[in-house]
Amino acid sequence: VQLQASGGGLVQAGGSLRLSCSASGFIFSISTMNWYRQAPGKERELVAGITSGGMTDYRDSVKGRFTISRDNAQNIVYLLMNSLKPEDTAVYYCQARFLGRAYWGKGTLVTVSS
Repeated sequence: VQLQASGGGLVQAGGSLRLSCSASGFIFSISTMNWYRQAPGKERELVAGITSGGMTDYRDSVKGRFTISRDNAQNIVYLLMNSLKPEDTAVYYCQARFLGRAYWGKGTLVTVSS
């Protein structure tokens, strides 16, 4: 299983970024895909998730600003982040949940300047 996250970077508050996570090595279309983040000195937290059927869920602090989506033909999950805030600064990780197991990729750093 391989998960490769990309798209992070430095952005000013109010800006946007789109993260991508390319997946391989498992049946992507029947997996639940999640985005987590970990800020310095804090625990990793779930940001958004999307089921194999396309149902989505978000943590309260990002609702209305972030959108998770998936492309089952390309085996990619996206996280579109709008109206970014300094408190969104973190390393963002994608996670695949497949047949009862969780798989993690390396993260991508998002830095939001005020």
